[in-house]
Amino acid sequence: MARLTKTDALELFQNSSLLKLGAMALEKKRELHPDKITSFIIDRNINYTNICWVNCDFCAFYKKERDKDSYILSFEEIGKKIEELIKIGGSQILFQGGVHPKLKIEWYEELVEYISKNYPTITIHGFSAIEIDYIAKISKISYKDVLQRLKDKGLFSMPGAGAEILSDRVRDIISPKKISSKTWLDIHKIAHEVGIKTTATMMFGTVESDEEIVEHLDQIRNLQDQTGGFRAFIAWSFQPNNTNLLKKFNIQKSSSNRYLKILALSRLYLDNFKNIQSSWVTQGSYIGQLALLFGANDLGSTMMEENVVAAAGAKNRMNQEQMIKLIQDIGEVPAIRDTAYNMLKIYDKELV
Repeated sequence: MARLTKTDALELFQNSSLLKLGAMALEKKRELHPDKITSFIIDRNINYTNICWVNCDFCAFYKKERDKDSYILSFEEIGKKIEELIKIGGSQILFQGGVHPKLKIEWYEELVEYISKNYPTITIHGFSAIEIDYIAKISKISYKDVLQRLKDKGLFSMPGAGAEILSDRVRDIISPKKISSKTWLDIHKIAHEVGIKTTATMMFGTVESDEEIVEHLDQIRNLQDQTGGFRAFIAWSFQPNNTNLLKKFNIQKSSSNRYLKILALSRLYLDNFKNIQSSWVTQGSYIGQLALLFGANDLGSTMMEENVVAAAGAKNRMNQEQMIKLIQDIGEVPAIRDTAYNMLKIYDKELV
């Protein structure tokens, strides 16, 4: 199939049925993953602080420094969380926080070094582009310096958080204090150039148009053409509960139908991305399972701990055995992976 243009993508998205898009996406997935392996990772989200000066209207997690329930975790508290993860066979921490107004590069270097030296089996998949931007500003150094210094201390991978929709019109409404679309892309490009692979994400369901969804996909596809530095793409829907965006615009949660259409479109449009994750955390386990028939080849993580999405009302949970069963139920082969999508354990038909 010829590479989709933006016009092609918009036509498919607006005028094709859900089942047609799903069938096309599954066929594309089978071309890339003929072995029918569906992977997942055992990890834990650790939010090292909930203090954030950016206070996006779509976020229910952030606190101000003066709030009584604000916090910065000590290195020892973080270590205890990692030890609990290791006990269940975990290999990765997804490491993010609010954009703390006072923490400079030296604090982050000490933190990454502490984890790397004390827990060498754990991969650090950490720090969003928004965090990198602010660390650079408050420390008065370049993005490249921030990323290189953190890599030198043990940062292995960077998540795609903060992309939301790569449209400055949308960003000016839902997160006016955050970095621009171009800055998000620039930081990921620099990360790729210094040898840090990243993921790309999309949070849809606020005020974006169909055209802006396609433009978002086009921008990350273009960067992937240049660098090849994205490991995976993950889309999830805005969770409105407890957010200012709900109060301002009365935005309701997007339907599962729209999620599956966006997922299928991403598999078709992002022809240079091998891995597409299912977002069961926002969609629930059964739509998460159905996503595997709409283009996703990865079920994400067991997510031993998750606080940001949960603060907005989504509290879906799955353990390792449940993930294996969901994958097997649709005739695919479950596998535990690491951050780099190396398969650590492939299961046969018997549930272990």
